Amino acid sequence: MTESKVGLVVIGGGPGGYVAALKAAQLGAKVALVEKENLGGTCLNWGCIPTKVLTKTAELLHHIKQADIMGITVSDPKLNLETVQTRKEEVIEALKGGVGELLAARGVEYIEGEASLEKHGQVKIATADGKTVTKETEKIIIATGSRPIELPGMECDGKLVLDSRDALQIDTVPKSVLIVGGGVIGLEFAGIYAAFGTKVILVEMLPDLLPFIDSDIVAALKQELSEMGVDIHISTKVTKLEKEKNKVKVHLETPEGDQQVDVNKVLIAAGRRANAEIGEKLGLVKDGVIEINDHLETKVKGIYAVGDAIGGYQLAHAAYAEAHVAAENAMGAAKNVSYKAVPQAIFTYPEVSGVGLTEQEAREKHETVKIGLYPFAANGKAMAAGETKGFIKLIATEPHNEIVGAFVIGPSATELIHEITLAMNLEATLEEVAETIHAHPTLSEVTYEAALTVLG
Repeated sequence: MTESKVGLVVIGGGPGGYVAALKAAQLGAKVALVEKENLGGTCLNWGCIPTKVLTKTAELLHHIKQADIMGITVSDPKLNLETVQTRKEEVIEALKGGVGELLAARGVEYIEGEASLEKHGQVKIATADGKTVTKETEKIIIATGSRPIELPGMECDGKLVLDSRDALQIDTVPKSVLIVGGGVIGLEFAGIYAAFGTKVILVEMLPDLLPFIDSDIVAALKQELSEMGVDIHISTKVTKLEKEKNKVKVHLETPEGDQQVDVNKVLIAAGRRANAEIGEKLGLVKDGVIEINDHLETKVKGIYAVGDAIGGYQLAHAAYAEAHVAAENAMGAAKNVSYKAVPQAIFTYPEVSGVGLTEQEAREKHETVKIGLYPFAANGKAMAAGETKGFIKLIATEPHNEIVGAFVIGPSATELIHEITLAMNLEATLEEVAETIHAHPTLSEVTYEAALTVLG
């Protein structure tokens, strides 16, 4: 066993972990970063980035199949999944290399291994090469992330029953797949598989998809997915899986009664749970997550936590913000994270995004609510690009016409949401958005037009 002393140990090398390490090092700390699997964590290796490679391929394939609308004749486009997978790995490796270079440039010690916390001020690490290293440290930031939820009786085997990691590694396109879960992960994979030619069945136990997205947007998304061939079942439970040689018999409990479907694959996308076990011996865990205060500090002074491990927003960009604050607080500050305007981005086709309150939430919270809708079908740039599906929805309240929510479904929705995110963060009014000159012709004009619509 070897021992050494550092100012800060960050446990977990995902978005929350490596950003915290970089920030603390920038502020002058001697930092060690411990990661048990791959630098970049779930987001870079098995989540945000690789899925976006697949969604971009799916989107491009869709556009090619619709190319005749734009005056281009393309005969029988084919998907080369091997090339897609190669490109995906190249993107991952390039980004991992970039993170590694940043850590090295800031003098962060990177340790590949599994950390454990048994007493305050000490981190034990079982390294990848079989050694045990102990780091004495004044401060610790836990950024251990999350993992897919496992459902009893639906354990993943990587062959017939898949989790999101398995789904990213497929070498052949299945003829049919049933996706359990109508959240972000399930919907993105539904779009990917549908574009690749798979028959997709989507099952969600709740009364609707995406409860944090405005219901008008969700209704439009369901319509678009249905037109792509996705068979959506809400208020439906999977009660049993029966594996056979090359298929799975799935038993469903639906509002119309019990049903059974046969599919080639089942994808479990029922959400994620925090990797909080590392905090159990020190009593840092409550209700399955690392418990923190407003400064992201646990009940043990000097130990902080960020990202999926603390529950709340399971978003890489939320973890980035938390990482900055935790690192600064570990170095002596006393800052809070502002969650006032946290954008949501869903890479379906068309894309979906949102920030702030839904219309229903706004009406429950405020006496007077104003709504402004504007369709992409009336936008010049969208019409020229042949991308006219979808709309923007602005939600504001009186007396100051404060914007409290915005949701978009349509082309570049995940980019367009940031104008309203900034407006909400700065407490801008509808008038200020409407008085801002927007370039023409651009998709961003839908935001301008929606603000004018609310104002009458």
